Amino acid sequence: METLVYIKCVPAILGRLFPAAAGTGSPIESLSFNPIKLFALCGWAYLCFYFVQQVQYSLLVPPKYKTIAKLSALFVGPILFFVLLLVDIQRQISSGEHKNISKVIKQQFRNAFASRSPLGFARAREEPAIKLLDSSGTELKQIYGHGKSKREDRHILDFTEHIIFDALQEQASDILIDPKDDSTYTIRFRVDGVLRVVEQLEAGKCQAVINSIKAVSNMDISERRRPQDGAFIAQTAEGTASFRVASAGVVSGEKLSVRVLSQKAGMYTLDNIGLSEKYKSIIKEEITKPSGMILMCGPTGSGKTTSLYAMLNEIDLYTRNVITVEDPIECVLPNASQIEVNPKAGITFAKSLRSMLRQDPDVISVGEIRDEETAEIALRASQTGHLVFATIHSYSNESAMVRLLDLGVSPVLISSGLDLVISQRLLRQLCDECKRPAQLTQSQINDFRRKKIDYRHLFRAVGCEQCHGTGYRGRSAIFDMLVVDNKLKASIVSSNEWINELREAGDEQGKSHLRKQGLKMVLSGATSLEELKRVVG
Repeated sequence: METLVYIKCVPAILGRLFPAAAGTGSPIESLSFNPIKLFALCGWAYLCFYFVQQVQYSLLVPPKYKTIAKLSALFVGPILFFVLLLVDIQRQISSGEHKNISKVIKQQFRNAFASRSPLGFARAREEPAIKLLDSSGTELKQIYGHGKSKREDRHILDFTEHIIFDALQEQASDILIDPKDDSTYTIRFRVDGVLRVVEQLEAGKCQAVINSIKAVSNMDISERRRPQDGAFIAQTAEGTASFRVASAGVVSGEKLSVRVLSQKAGMYTLDNIGLSEKYKSIIKEEITKPSGMILMCGPTGSGKTTSLYAMLNEIDLYTRNVITVEDPIECVLPNASQIEVNPKAGITFAKSLRSMLRQDPDVISVGEIRDEETAEIALRASQTGHLVFATIHSYSNESAMVRLLDLGVSPVLISSGLDLVISQRLLRQLCDECKRPAQLTQSQINDFRRKKIDYRHLFRAVGCEQCHGTGYRGRSAIFDMLVVDNKLKASIVSSNEWINELREAGDEQGKSHLRKQGLKMVLSGATSLEELKRVVG
């Protein structure tokens, strides 16, 4: 019926547009045609369909009201969207996230019109602005046939690039691809030190992804049982990222571990890694000395390397000869000589340190002390007029010194070369969008009251879309320092009792100091009691 009405209107419209073709006094002259009204009607319909899609992805509309909101948007269109927009702007201003109203409005419109396609239909997933290159600079797609690969291969290559790109966007430190069973693989990201499942794939498709990563890492894709190591780089709009890859054969297939080397480590200084003023002054005093050794300790992933780079950034690289030996080099330091360990080529920590001493260094940085030879060379270098930075895997300051003894280093060498030991941990920070007041038990409240601690500003993790349901976003460091003063040096050399004391009470003392630092963050509302217990115990 509506079609017939439109057809009857066509002669009237033509008569209005071409009056010469119509007779005087014809009824078609009574039809009023306004192109502006027609354009406004089409634009209104266009916007109605468009904002249906916007409501679908709006965080302000609860899931159970999505259907009602979309139906409302279909009829009232932009009105509902602008109401939601104003509510969101008011929320951000009242919460203190932004103070400039114009900037908030610009950002909201930029987000709204940049992410969705017209007419409310979801746009196909865009190509990520990323290129995967092997060590020689050859792109992944060129490795698979110089851009002439089959359609299935191109799909796998695109999916591989998306995985790497998403990991960089999420600021993941590791990508783990491992078989869940004979038919399913899981892809997990380690974000803020905690693993999160991001994808589950069929075994065939995931094995193709593994082969793609192995190919760009110069690894043998036909070998699935023997462990292999490789590396590749990724070029993005934000810069270049490096990756280290390790594969191993497991029960249900092949496991792949990809370490994302942080390019931001070289941007940190002592002022922005979370040090207190007291600890900061201690480190700066040690750095100004012409010789000595600063030892960073902590478990894997505790931020030791980042703190090491922060110390190196405090040194004037123009007036002092700085040489580092690392495995791998995570960040390029300008005006510093950096050596990367390569056991296959015979480049080890010990051999590199021996060659360093013949290159007139002022500052030496050792990525990790793993054996007796490396430890002895580093400690002797600190005795002969060199400032040495190093890391070691141990749980506390005291256990780091015990670890050096277990490696075979003599107490005399430890006492004469070691000046400062720093233990470090990383605590996840609560998400500001979803954190809520903590629900304490009566025993916890009584404990806080007995210690005269104000517990009113304690918060707990909840989880939202912004933090992917974890309740945490970002991490902050806590430290414990042990200054090896003359009194401690004398006790190290004179007797063996200090060794037994360190073995028995050292770890507990380190926990106590770290727990105090972490509790300050908990009381300030930066993290939760559960996170402190998870990291420190």
